[in-house]
Amino acid sequence: MMKCKNAGFFLFLMIFANLIMYGQKDSLVIEQTQQKSFLKKSIVPLSLIGVGLVVNYSNGTIGKENLQEQIQNSFPDFESNADDFLLFVPALTMYTADLLKVKSKNNAFDQTKYLVVSLLINNAITYGLKNITNVERPNGENNDSFPSGHTSNAFVMATVLHHEFINTSPWLAYSGYLFATTTGVFRVLNNKHWVSDVLVGAGIGILVTDLVYRFEPLKNWNPFKSKKTTVMISPTYFENSVGIYANIVF
Repeated sequence: MMKCKNAGFFLFLMIFANLIMYGQKDSLVIEQTQQKSFLKKSIVPLSLIGVGLVVNYSNGTIGKENLQEQIQNSFPDFESNADDFLLFVPALTMYTADLLKVKSKNNAFDQTKYLVVSLLINNAITYGLKNITNVERPNGENNDSFPSGHTSNAFVMATVLHHEFINTSPWLAYSGYLFATTTGVFRVLNNKHWVSDVLVGAGIGILVTDLVYRFEPLKNWNPFKSKKTTVMISPTYFENSVGIYANIVF
């Protein structure tokens, strides 16, 4: 059994896990009381982003280089490609639940609509930041380290799952965060990302998805939904002329 020899690794896990667990509780309260402000709902993702930025630009004990060294020393032989697949588990869980007729907030089309739009916006932000910041990965592979795309996408899918099932199946809603968090942890253990990368990636993924779910014009958009056409016809009389007035509403 491997044992951690430095407290830095525990600090990383405690910050990450506690913020996510608090986020789940906070989201549950906000879903049940819709009068809560968006700022309250954004505490967790903004906290993740804030802590990630502090770690990214700090030196010493909580600096990203020091934390990475401690983690790699604690798990020197860790190697797994599970993080390439774990990020998709929340989305697969959602569609499996749909097939099993588990009651959700929206139908499959609307779920997919929110998921796709969130992923598109998330990736535009994440990969835009990668190009701007040009941060080298801890393993020196390239300069696309900050923030973690795997982690941000994993948390987008986990947050969509959370929105869809929080009111009907909380355990199912929470499960996505477990896989998303594991994805982020594995990215660090595989030496593909700094701790700061996954913290900021997680925050972006949650924040973007919450914003998309609040975007009112998107809620009723469905090009496949049948539309009713109402036709109102009435006779008219104007200046000694008789006619018909028609009002068509699509």
